[in-house]
Amino acid sequence: MRRRSKNLTEGNIKKQLYTLTWPMLFGMMGMVIFNLVDTYFVGRLGVNQLAAMSFSFPIVMFVNSLSQGIGIGTSSLVSRNIISESRENVRKMASRAVLLGVIVVAVFVTIGLNTMRPVFSSLGAGDAILDYVIDYMGVWYFGVPFVVIPMIGNNIVRATGDTFLPGMLMVSSAVVNIILDPMLIFGFGPIPAMGIKGAALATVIGRSVGLVFILFVLIRRENLLTVRFGRVKEILETWKNVLYIAGPAAIGMLITPVSIGFITKIIAGFGKEAVAAFGVASRVEMFALMVIVSLGSVLIIFIGQNISKNQFARIFHSLNYSMKFSMLWGMLVFVLFIVLGKPIASVFTDDPMVIDIARKYFYIVGSSYGFQGLLMLSASSFNGINKPYPSAIFSVVRMVGLYAPFAWVGAKIIGISGVFWAGFIANIVVGVLSFRYLHKTVHKLKFATKARE
Repeated sequence: MRRRSKNLTEGNIKKQLYTLTWPMLFGMMGMVIFNLVDTYFVGRLGVNQLAAMSFSFPIVMFVNSLSQGIGIGTSSLVSRNIISESRENVRKMASRAVLLGVIVVAVFVTIGLNTMRPVFSSLGAGDAILDYVIDYMGVWYFGVPFVVIPMIGNNIVRATGDTFLPGMLMVSSAVVNIILDPMLIFGFGPIPAMGIKGAALATVIGRSVGLVFILFVLIRRENLLTVRFGRVKEILETWKNVLYIAGPAAIGMLITPVSIGFITKIIAGFGKEAVAAFGVASRVEMFALMVIVSLGSVLIIFIGQNISKNQFARIFHSLNYSMKFSMLWGMLVFVLFIVLGKPIASVFTDDPMVIDIARKYFYIVGSSYGFQGLLMLSASSFNGINKPYPSAIFSVVRMVGLYAPFAWVGAKIIGISGVFWAGFIANIVVGVLSFRYLHKTVHKLKFATKARE
């Protein structure tokens, strides 16, 4: 029987944010552990393989950003219509969004498989590392459908007010990956050792589990998928509505991997150990910020429903709670990095230079995570109120206007620490500006709504 969608326009705000966020947190934790386990086992193969995985990071982030953009657009659209529109209309919206994802996958995989060598050479991967990169990405690209489609599907289910099931599906994928990683990388019984190819294959298989489960939920439990997409005009109209949010959201997120690619090239000038350390630190950073990411995903749903009912007081309360939480969480993470920075880096490698550089990243950039969280929460909130462009603009300002140029200058002046200080400055400046502008925007919407009434 179909589950009834949750109404988030009434009730205790703190309780709703908490009950929606913690299942998301488990799901995000599963995905981050997914990446950390890959990094750990590949690190056992050697620095070259670890550096190869680090070079793949911008492309992996690119795909994740693309799929998250479509997922966010879908989540925003569905959450703003799930209460007021008929189930049939919502079903068609969801189905058309999934169709859009399928088309995007087909285009991206085709391009990716045919441009691996020039793309990664341009990022600075030398001959000794490039072959490992090709081995990894040659398998990984075939798993892109298992990344994009579940991302969109999970966002559809979340928009109904259910964050538990998507979170558990993400955990299931991570568990499968954790089990398969050592077996496929190092060999087990009749399974031959495949090295870095095995890490990619474990990722593909783990993601495929999520695809099967989310399709089952969307079709059988939620009854939110159909092959009757409607007329071409209606399909294009839904795509337009999704892309109105997804376009700026994806651009904002895509700016990050593109800029990280540039920063990786800068760091490559300091040696393969520096690249490996940056890859380790980037994955740990994902783990450190996953609570904020989870809360941000919830804000899209919460604000989306409340903006449809003009519940501005509830929106302001949710933003204030979120701001305080982000700053407190950032402080906690920084303290943990001060105490455990070296042991955390040592989990992934025993190379002393890699450990030292990763620890330096934790100490410098880690102190700004609370402010980076404000930017992430602001981006989600802008999408929830159907105002996607500010989130993209602030992301561009952070990465292109501040982080990338400051990293280039900093590297010239004080070495690799200058790259890290650039990230520190960008996080604080843009975090404060984005959250202040968000409050100003919501106030304008409130006054505009009162004027119409």
